[in-house]
Amino acid sequence: MPGAGGTVRGSQRGGTVLRDSNRRRLLALLQDHGALTRADLVRRSGISRATVSGVVAALLDEGFIREVTPPSGARDGRVGRPSALLTLDPASGAAVGIDVDHDCLRVVVADLSHTVLAEAERPLDIDHDADTAMALAADLMHLVVAEAELDPSQILGVGMALAGPLDHATGRPNPSSISPSWVGVDAAREMQRHVGHIVHIDNDANLGALAESMWGAGRGASEAAYVKVDTGVGAALILGGQLYRGAVGTAGEIGHSTIAEDGPVCRCGNRGCLERFVGTPALLESLRGSHGDLSVHDLLRLAAAGDSGCRRVIGDAGRLIGVQVANLCNLLNPRRVIIGGSLSAAGDILLDPIRASIERCALPMAAATVEVVAGELGDRATVLGALSLVFRQVDPFELKPRRGPVPVARIQPAVKEAVEARPSSGSSSV
Repeated sequence: MPGAGGTVRGSQRGGTVLRDSNRRRLLALLQDHGALTRADLVRRSGISRATVSGVVAALLDEGFIREVTPPSGARDGRVGRPSALLTLDPASGAAVGIDVDHDCLRVVVADLSHTVLAEAERPLDIDHDADTAMALAADLMHLVVAEAELDPSQILGVGMALAGPLDHATGRPNPSSISPSWVGVDAAREMQRHVGHIVHIDNDANLGALAESMWGAGRGASEAAYVKVDTGVGAALILGGQLYRGAVGTAGEIGHSTIAEDGPVCRCGNRGCLERFVGTPALLESLRGSHGDLSVHDLLRLAAAGDSGCRRVIGDAGRLIGVQVANLCNLLNPRRVIIGGSLSAAGDILLDPIRASIERCALPMAAATVEVVAGELGDRATVLGALSLVFRQVDPFELKPRRGPVPVARIQPAVKEAVEARPSSGSSSV
């Protein structure tokens, strides 16, 4: 009967659409989070255990994903042998992340299982030339790709972080960004010319937030703010589980909140911006008369050792930052505020004054529900976030599945352990 046949064909089409939807959902989870167990996929996807088992079996058979045994000592919270981990096929390609900071350049390469295969770091002059920085980044990229024993054709894309706000529509740095030589530069296009691969670009705070949300202190928080305290100060907002950039990409720029209208002139052209009082150059300058020339490392070391002057300037910075974070809490009501950047290594010397200002200045309900924590990824957060830009652009179904042994079988037990080890090169799970 035509009607019955149409019903059967419609049912078959519906089943195919559902299967494709389930496949894409599970691949997207592995794409965003790296290695996961079958139980993780069930919990995160909301798909039944039986359906996940069937879809995983098909994806394994087709070569889109791989099963990797966790290293000895890894545990998933249960007694006994740890569950096998599933990842996108590591041999299908790799991503490169580049972080162009004010005074440092970092480059990493990772495969699709989110395993960092190699990384390199070089100092930059704080007033560096944009083209020189991009040329150095290209050289370091070729170095880490060779160290990882990858062919350049395996690179699926490059993510790049720049310090300061970017026009999200054009990708061009704002005049208040890193250094004058970047103003007006189409950074993604110019970097692509240097490296020969598609380049995705965003600012450092946004990418730090993405990394902490995927692999660090922001996991599980759909409403969060990431505040980077370094040479400059910036924030990024995670709303509804998604990065919020605003109309043109300047959302979260709390470093340029005015706290003193007659204060020192900022690089953005305004006076009395927060970062002119709490950025690391301002803190070091305030100690010059009593402590001489210090580095940020010196400041953190002395504060940890109990130096009252160093602890005071960090605490004062925390109080000022906390007032702006309290305003942010009143406006957006995040569940978690993650403090990153070099100054976050001060720990509670910085975090406690931030918490105290939030309790004093935010609405009681907002203050009571927010958790202030240090980032887990340290100074690697931004460059790992640059990797995530590429991971999010990859369509796993467009990758050519491979069969046979996995050439890269290096899955580390936990993000935090890998970060604490912080190898200068070699593989680690991000």
